[in-house]
Amino acid sequence: MKTLQKQTTVLERLKLFFTFFDSRWEDLTRQNWKTTVYRDFSAGLIVAMTAIPMAMGFAMAMGMRPEQGIIAGALACIVGRTFGGSKYQVYGPTAAFIPLLAALYLKYGDAGGGSAAQAHGMLVTVSIAAGIILMILGLLGFGKYAKLVPNSIIVGFTVGIAFAIAFTNLEDILGIESFKVILGQDEDIRGGLMNHISTAFGNLYKINIWSVLIGVTTFLMARYLLKISIFIPAPLLAMASMTLVSATLFKDKGILLVKDIYGSIPNNFFVFTGPSMPEITFGVAMDVLYFVFGIVFVSGVESILCSSMADRLANNKRTPFNPDKEFWGQGLVQIVTPLVNGFPCTGALARTATSIKAGAMTPMAGYFKGVLKLVLAYYVAPYLELIPMACIGGILVWVASNMIKPSEIGEIKSHGKFEFSMMVYTAVMVPLTDFLTGVLSALVIYFIVQRFFIRKKRSVSVPRTRKTVQEV
Repeated sequence: MKTLQKQTTVLERLKLFFTFFDSRWEDLTRQNWKTTVYRDFSAGLIVAMTAIPMAMGFAMAMGMRPEQGIIAGALACIVGRTFGGSKYQVYGPTAAFIPLLAALYLKYGDAGGGSAAQAHGMLVTVSIAAGIILMILGLLGFGKYAKLVPNSIIVGFTVGIAFAIAFTNLEDILGIESFKVILGQDEDIRGGLMNHISTAFGNLYKINIWSVLIGVTTFLMARYLLKISIFIPAPLLAMASMTLVSATLFKDKGILLVKDIYGSIPNNFFVFTGPSMPEITFGVAMDVLYFVFGIVFVSGVESILCSSMADRLANNKRTPFNPDKEFWGQGLVQIVTPLVNGFPCTGALARTATSIKAGAMTPMAGYFKGVLKLVLAYYVAPYLELIPMACIGGILVWVASNMIKPSEIGEIKSHGKFEFSMMVYTAVMVPLTDFLTGVLSALVIYFIVQRFFIRKKRSVSVPRTRKTVQEV
């Protein structure tokens, strides 16, 4: 009987997963469709303009080409809005994937003795495997378990990645990489966190003050223009204005541009890239497991968090997001997006919040964002190669600063020393070791302490309290 019920549940979920017009569209009616379409279009346009520089920055931070971020963000949003479980969520490249995918490209790309094509083939393989696992987890109803990851570890993970992003972009902002390119020493431009820190602080005498000025100005513009109005595409304005400055006032100041590393940016975005793998060895097999788990973990946890945040921020009083359908949609995003020269994406917290604040009401906002992003990028592609690397660094440091929220840290601290210490441990271990070591070790420590120390202490203290009350 239980087996039959389980099969029925799975079949019902499968039917729901392939239902396009479900509860996500309940706020679109015949009476309000004109207003809703306008609001969704406006939100999609604002997010598209904001997302282009961020997507390029994320792609370059992962060791990929700038246009790959544009492709990934646009396609992920279209696929995610079609099959995901949230009304409001905006899908795209996220900072949480940077250390994970950068490690893959570092090991299987040029720096590891391979090539960018081989690294991407490996990425496609592990991403498809992760996508299939996510779809199965959603089909079996495991979406709700993503909420069991302790908030202290999630916040610590976010803080750790923020510091990693900030420090790995020091070279871009300081202009130190300019000297590597000029001297023909570009083989070590993309390295690990410690490599970036040692390079930056070991070459402070080579700082290009004009790069610093561009990077800092980009950061300040992106940070404070948004405080004036959510409708100002601050990152795009910052990128455009600093590109103009570098091409005119700072033309002969030795500022490193995107084209100096990546060449021209094509506007034929969609290129099929199939899966591939190097010769199977024990090390390669372990890497596959590592990267598959990492993609599943980041996709699952961040998408559920983003969906929950979106419902709260939009004050959604009707049907909440469906975590199982969200897993299903995330799985399809991870399968489809890398196949056309993109990479794994998930729910983007900042872009989702921007979309909601700009008036988004239905999944249409996500479709508008994806299409408008491609259209805008198509026409500005010839100019993207002129963007200073310091400008990209400034945008990524702005992203990193937004990831650290004092209110979240304060909330963790209010839950006790143990929760706070787990947050600090995760924040330190993630950038110093790697994604898997930092997060898994934190989870193991957390649940061991909870199971054998905190719960045991509580069970012992309860009888003592009752005895004291009786004696009184």
